[in-house]
Amino acid sequence: MKIAFVGKGGSGKTTLSSLFIRHLAANEAPVVAVDADINQHLGAALGLSEAEAAALPAMGVHLPLIKEYLRGSNPRIASADTMIKTTPPGEGSRLMRVREDNPVYEACARPVRLDEGDVRLMVTGPFTESDLGVSCYHSKVGAVELCLNHLVDGADEYVVVDMTAGSDSFASGLFTRFDMTFLVAEPTRKGVSVYRQYKEYARDFGVALKVVGNKVQGRDDLDFLREEVGEDLLVTVGHSDWVRAMEKGHPPRFELLEAENRMSLQALQDAADDSYAHRDWDRYTRQMVHFHLRNAESWGNAKTGADLASQVDPGFVLSEGLSAVQPA
Repeated sequence: MKIAFVGKGGSGKTTLSSLFIRHLAANEAPVVAVDADINQHLGAALGLSEAEAAALPAMGVHLPLIKEYLRGSNPRIASADTMIKTTPPGEGSRLMRVREDNPVYEACARPVRLDEGDVRLMVTGPFTESDLGVSCYHSKVGAVELCLNHLVDGADEYVVVDMTAGSDSFASGLFTRFDMTFLVAEPTRKGVSVYRQYKEYARDFGVALKVVGNKVQGRDDLDFLREEVGEDLLVTVGHSDWVRAMEKGHPPRFELLEAENRMSLQALQDAADDSYAHRDWDRYTRQMVHFHLRNAESWGNAKTGADLASQVDPGFVLSEGLSAVQPA
């Protein structure tokens, strides 16, 4: 299943997503972690040194390889150059699995060894000096969206994406690619403002959204969040000596994380599992096509010089029963 962590800058979403990834690894679940934030901190939160995090390959750099691999033998796609971030799979496309080995993972993913087990980590790459004034961050996140569109995931497999801060993910269809979106909110007016935005934008797309209250210090904070977000409040997280040690670069073993915080992480997993159990693959595929057609009309056709609507395979529905790698 696919899970996103969102929230305003400084809310603690990267810390929470890293704790959740560790929790899944402790439960022996296969995990692909993706840092899609403009500030690339997930690697460090998972214990990588600055040098190790800086050496992670950027997905955006390998976008031509990603496109060519996923295109496969799809007759509706004349060349990889005509693929954009929203291009949906069809008959002949290559699909990806969480647990497989493939050229995309070989180029873009690196194993991260945790106390609890290994996870795969991919990163979009930071916003560089050469990008200033000539490109937007969505061009980097596009590689993530393309991969998620072609990913066949199962109930016991997890893709966890640390999203860019605020509501920037609504600039594409990326926000519809997740079985569960966890919005990390502090108990402040600014902390819940992104929640209101997200709730409004996602309302018509069936997005499953739950709030994780972070930095909650007492009854007043809890009452504030309950009043502001209502039933969408799933769990709260307070002060953690374990997290403080992690942020200093020397975390204890994960099994020593406070019991109440471990229970909160299990509640997140339970909510995500329940949401995946109700995934509608038909709707999931229709939403891919919907945003592809919108992007094609607004900019994609002009950029590629092709009619991108013709890439849509009307008889194709992504589903768990499909084999991961389609024949070339």
